[in-house]
Amino acid sequence: MQLAILPQIGALFVLVFARVGTMVMLMPGIGERFIFSRARLSLAFFIALVILPMARPSLSVPQDLPALLTLLVGEVLIGLVIGVCARLVMAALQTAGTILAQAMGLGFAMTVDPTGGAQNPSIGNFLTMLGITLVLTSDLHHLAIAAVHESYRLLPPGGTPAVDDVMTLAIRSAGQGFAIAVQIAAPFIVFGLLFNLGLGVLARMMPQLQVFFLAVPASIFGGMLILLAVLGVMMSVFIADIGTFLRQFTGG
Repeated sequence: MQLAILPQIGALFVLVFARVGTMVMLMPGIGERFIFSRARLSLAFFIALVILPMARPSLSVPQDLPALLTLLVGEVLIGLVIGVCARLVMAALQTAGTILAQAMGLGFAMTVDPTGGAQNPSIGNFLTMLGITLVLTSDLHHLAIAAVHESYRLLPPGGTPAVDDVMTLAIRSAGQGFAIAVQIAAPFIVFGLLFNLGLGVLARMMPQLQVFFLAVPASIFGGMLILLAVLGVMMSVFIADIGTFLRQFTGG
């Protein structure tokens, strides 16, 4: 009898691993690109082992193969939706970094983003790495792991998720990410507007002055001073907002 239930337990583990593995590969602080794929897969494997006994009552393995494949695809889609939505909120730092770079005149300073492998402004990469470090040091990755478990309560297995629910969650996540980006970059938006307005007035008052050669060093220097002054507040706002976003999946 023990050998007879092994295929069913194996199928249950595959279903759990499909959702957990997809979410772990995308979760903030855990699913970053610079973390080895084997390490992420190993973590997903052990999390799936822990969650399997708790998720087993809500999972039933179909007897026919098409129904099993449909359930497997649904689990992957649920993990993908939650992971991508968390990644959209995490992308607020890169968006804020782009706003900062444009306001400070450093939009041309591009480096490779360690988390995505694309060319992005250096300030955005700095904010992203700092945000990931704070996510790990503030134990928000534990909240992400708890969200993996609570996803079985919010989105129980049973086929593909509803399209309207998925779109609502994606739109809310993208809107929240953009709102966080504008919120933490607000001092630099004000600085850019006032600085460029002042330069325009100065250019009208002194047409012979080379405004461009004066503006670039002054904007970089002023932007760096503002960044040093408000960096702590910016990151505290981001950590609080991403913690609130993750807690909505844990019911907290």
